[in-house]
Amino acid sequence: MLLYTDVISNDEMFSDAFPIKEVDDIVLQVIYPRPINTDLVDPGANPSAEEQEESLEEGAQTVNNVVYSFRLQSTQFDKKSYLTYLKGYMKAVKQHLQETKPDRVEAFEKGAQAFAKKIVANFKDFEFYTGENMNPDGMVALLNYREDGVTPYFTFWKDGLKEVKL
Repeated sequence: MLLYTDVISNDEMFSDAFPIKEVDDIVLQVIYPRPINTDLVDPGANPSAEEQEESLEEGAQTVNNVVYSFRLQSTQFDKKSYLTYLKGYMKAVKQHLQETKPDRVEAFEKGAQAFAKKIVANFKDFEFYTGENMNPDGMVALLNYREDGVTPYFTFWKDGLKEVKL
């Protein structure tokens, strides 16, 4: 199993227990199949969709299982503050790449700039999450929904992650 942690904050962001799709050689999208009921969390089993619906009691809370499992913290941005954050974050990731993977810097700069334009163009569609420690310099994951409006997915900056084998 692989655990993906933020290279800046060292926060755990997600694992390969969830489907991962690489996009434009710059981000990883993590899709999760359905929310979980926090009152019924059993680390040894995943209920079927029918069992999950039947087991939801009044007052029970369902949560995004990536957020719940990795203790991601919701945060807020307006477009201007997000762009300010992103500029600093990209600079930190670039510095990290210069030290660890200098041959990746050019591709990162081009890819990140292009993908940042996509984020800005659809800014209102995203929700923002930091790692558990809420480090303001660390990665902010982006939550959005597929065209069906139901299927959520997270977007993480590929070069801002390191894989930890468990």
